[in-house]
Amino acid sequence: MTNPTPTGPLAGRREWTALVVLMLPLLLVSMDVSVLYFAVPAISADLEPSGTQQLWIFDIYAFVLAGLLMTMGSLGDRIGRRKLLLIGAFAFSAASLAAAYAHSAEMLIAARAVLGIGGATLMPSTMALIRTMFTDPGQRAKAIGLWSGVMTAGIALGSVMSGLLVQYFWWGSVFLVNLPAMALLLVLGPILLPESKDPAPGRFDWWSVPLSMAAVLPVVYGLKEIPSEGWHVGYVVSITVGLLFATLFVHRQRTTASPMIDPALFRGHGFAPSVVLNLIGSFAMMGSAYFTTQYLQSVLGKSALDAALWALLPSVPIGAAAPTATALVQKGVNRAYVVTAGFLIGALGYALLAFVGTDSLWLVLVACGVLACGIVVVISQITDLALSSAPVERAGSASSLMETAGEFGGALGMAVLGSIGTAIYRHDIPASAPDTARETLGGALSVADRVPGLATAAREAFTHGMQGAAIAGAVLLVGAAGLAAMTLRRIPVHSKTPDEPSSLSPSGV
Repeated sequence: MTNPTPTGPLAGRREWTALVVLMLPLLLVSMDVSVLYFAVPAISADLEPSGTQQLWIFDIYAFVLAGLLMTMGSLGDRIGRRKLLLIGAFAFSAASLAAAYAHSAEMLIAARAVLGIGGATLMPSTMALIRTMFTDPGQRAKAIGLWSGVMTAGIALGSVMSGLLVQYFWWGSVFLVNLPAMALLLVLGPILLPESKDPAPGRFDWWSVPLSMAAVLPVVYGLKEIPSEGWHVGYVVSITVGLLFATLFVHRQRTTASPMIDPALFRGHGFAPSVVLNLIGSFAMMGSAYFTTQYLQSVLGKSALDAALWALLPSVPIGAAAPTATALVQKGVNRAYVVTAGFLIGALGYALLAFVGTDSLWLVLVACGVLACGIVVVISQITDLALSSAPVERAGSASSLMETAGEFGGALGMAVLGSIGTAIYRHDIPASAPDTARETLGGALSVADRVPGLATAAREAFTHGMQGAAIAGAVLLVGAAGLAAMTLRRIPVHSKTPDEPSSLSPSGV
């Protein structure tokens, strides 16, 4: 074990202040994933959307975000990450204002789609700018640790803020909260953030844009629908179509002169394992959230706001997880051991979930905290590894690939673990129960007053399903720990990175 040697100039107060500014859009983008959890009933009462429109109001943001991540990451490398970040911040602000005062379901859906476009510019831009601002490996690792913690906390905070704002104001306030932070970014961004881009990007491959969206969107759509609707033919076909377009997209990147995603990225030390391990980490995080949110509300009977407030408790130790992991690596502990330990800690969290009963609030909270800490350790370290191994001129593309892998992993985790839990639930629910009760726990509770004992049986069946999914999650993370140990152990603590390009300057000129 050896202590890392700084390979770039140390960041000063300006860069750390700029990092705080970058945290604002990251926090808001991650919050917007969950900010509608408590606003939907009020929106439904006001705008009266159809069932299909209500689904699109909720899902369009994530779909557009996932579909455009690779495009925006590559675009930022070409036109400048700061420029793209500020354009995205303006679009995000305008869309937030339009969403807050939407007078129809169609207008709200359109505004949420533009929010997704803005989010797709903000997420890879923030990570790429961290890569260019913090050239010292140790400082960059700390910055990425903070990035990971804010990203995770934002998702939990979004639902709570939604509940509080809807309770005391009107539903549009959940969007207006974006405006002050984005305004601050638009004012301070040009002053504090350096401009950076690829000095020789080549022509932008417009054909790759529809190919990338056709590869991502059908797969994400199918995976998101499977947990609630089951493995219907339409969803399997959707995933298959997406995978076919993914094959065409990969072929395009390997054969065109100026690819959107340079295949050479995957030849960097540790980049390919980082993408795979990031997918597995997101799989574990979102797969558990699918069950625990339902458990708090439908099994324990908490109100939506109470459940969200309780769910904040596991987020408390997350703030120390990434910095601790970073400190260990900087002291000379092999990164492979730290990532392996993170996966094993996550597996322990899943193992604790496997012992949850129908009245185990504190055990669930402890399990979620342990699981989240383990995954945040993993994600912070592999994100640092991925960005360190990528050339600085490809930082946007590298960031977008990591984000896209996270989107795929989250959707896959809900689909696979959700399907395991659902299969066990349907096996355990009494055969005499109504069809509605056999589909979901929510359906069972809606008719429980007509069937004696159904509520208790349904809660037990759901808990049993969660236990089965938790066992599967624990096995997966133990396997991921072994994969991390094998693929990362020969990679140096801080891979050698190329020199910063001449296009990087505080003034952007």
